[in-house]
Amino acid sequence: MRSFVFPAGTAVVTGAASGIGEALAHGLARRGSDLVLLDRDVDRLDAVAAAIRATHPRRRVDTHVVDVADLCATARVAEEIQARHPRIRLLVNNAGVALGGRFDQVTMDEFHWVVDINFRAPVQLTHALLPALKAEPGAHLVNVSSLFGLIAPAGQTAYAASKFALRGFTEALRHELAEDGIGVTSVHPGGIATRIARNARVGSGVAREEFAATLRQFERLLSIAPERAAEVILDGVERRRGRVLIGWSAKLPDLLGRVLPGSYGRLLTAGIRLAGGAAGRSALSPRSAAPVPTDLPAGEVA
Repeated sequence: MRSFVFPAGTAVVTGAASGIGEALAHGLARRGSDLVLLDRDVDRLDAVAAAIRATHPRRRVDTHVVDVADLCATARVAEEIQARHPRIRLLVNNAGVALGGRFDQVTMDEFHWVVDINFRAPVQLTHALLPALKAEPGAHLVNVSSLFGLIAPAGQTAYAASKFALRGFTEALRHELAEDGIGVTSVHPGGIATRIARNARVGSGVAREEFAATLRQFERLLSIAPERAAEVILDGVERRRGRVLIGWSAKLPDLLGRVLPGSYGRLLTAGIRLAGGAAGRSALSPRSAAPVPTDLPAGEVA
């Protein structure tokens, strides 16, 4: 498969109002792509679009305000996008949400909320826009999974389930779409410096002080700038890489999960404690609140 060509193509990006999504939008505009940007935060989305139009006046920038948790609204937006853009060169399913709490600390509504946004929405958008991708020679699909789509720590049942599902969906699509000449990339970021951790939803059964201690611990691991993450992703798209891991905080746990697939939990917790310092000793006890995902785009976070 030839290298991906950015100029003069249309790229659709979800969760584009901030974090990795915003950085991807700017990076794509610099590479010559026209943009279709989705997010539920109208003010931030308008600001991102205005900044891109000012810097790249030749780029076409369309925006759609939608909460992808609403699957009916997402379906309507997908129809609008397909009608306006019958040929799409790149689709990036980037929007996502986090939920802190063990399985017995979250409600089923909270669990389903995570799965709807992190898994069902990307599936729905991909299905709706696949004809437009197939109509564009050399198209590409990116699904932003997670470090927790490679390993599954305690306290992240909903999030890990959604991101493992997205990873499996992406890998199967990679094999299916190869015959159509469509590249497919699964992205697994590590500690990205966005506002995701602070905006994570807390399970109904999680004590707020318990979650706050865990949050302080994990915010110390957010060391990778969103702009750097976006460049790594776009480089992976250009090279048609099937999987992109961002940062040592994704690569080392991935290796750990491969070497010790049934027993990496204790080593993972010990490594996080070491990286975060003594404050993490109380925050990461076996019965503590969940570790907060450090890799999500912030645009769709409640």
